[in-house]
Amino acid sequence: MKIQYLGTAAAEGWPGLYCNCEVCKEAARRGGKDLRTRSQAVIDGHLLVDFPPDTYLHMLYQGLRLPEVSSILLTHAHQDHFYPLDLTMRGHGFSDDVNGCLTVYGDETGEKLFHQDVDACDKRWGLAELLAYKVIPEFVPFEVEGYTVTPLLASHDRRERCLLYIIEKDGKRLLYANDTGLFPDATWEYLRGQRFDLVSMDCTMGRHKEGTNHMGLPDNAEMQKRLTEMGCADTGTKWVITHFSHHGGLLHRELEEAAKPYGFMVAYDGFTVEF
Repeated sequence: MKIQYLGTAAAEGWPGLYCNCEVCKEAARRGGKDLRTRSQAVIDGHLLVDFPPDTYLHMLYQGLRLPEVSSILLTHAHQDHFYPLDLTMRGHGFSDDVNGCLTVYGDETGEKLFHQDVDACDKRWGLAELLAYKVIPEFVPFEVEGYTVTPLLASHDRRERCLLYIIEKDGKRLLYANDTGLFPDATWEYLRGQRFDLVSMDCTMGRHKEGTNHMGLPDNAEMQKRLTEMGCADTGTKWVITHFSHHGGLLHRELEEAAKPYGFMVAYDGFTVEF
């Protein structure tokens, strides 16, 4: 299995859209791995996780083959993770030779936003046959694109049923965990004894401990310890941190130094891991 991190920033991007702080100025000066777009990942080149407003940018510069994507796993409906208006560009008059229906899997809040944008354009652009949304319950595995996917509950926006994902194929198992703080009890209980080949964690807060809606490095270390004690990880497990905010205070080079004692890999836009 392979995961590519197309975007690795929090909601405002990095440098932030309107931010004039010294950390954003330094990121702009350094460029390269310190320039981060809104969070998105793709599994094996075609199973997409989230659909932010930077998706088109990822298609242009990260090699995302969006015409080949027919399934999107949605973590939650915040704008930096779900921008459904761009889905309507799949419609007649905008795209030619479109194959099949693209299905978004997520919660009820995402479904509402999906229909607000898609239904308003459907009659003009024939979207009913090209786009679909499926609400998925937590802790119930389902099959998509040859993968077994299990949604888990996140600790994030309490107004929404935010989700994490277990993604399995060919004996490999990935835990994709952002946006979230430390997991709710029901998620911890479901995870007990399940071993992961790769754990991908939210590190929005950088050097700072947070743990309720997002995580920082101290929370990531706590997660690593608990997952290992529960039998979910071992010496063969790979660890990746992603979803960074400038408020965390650490640019890429500094993040790598701070993460080194834990064996965490620090994702950047375009970063790819095979496992």
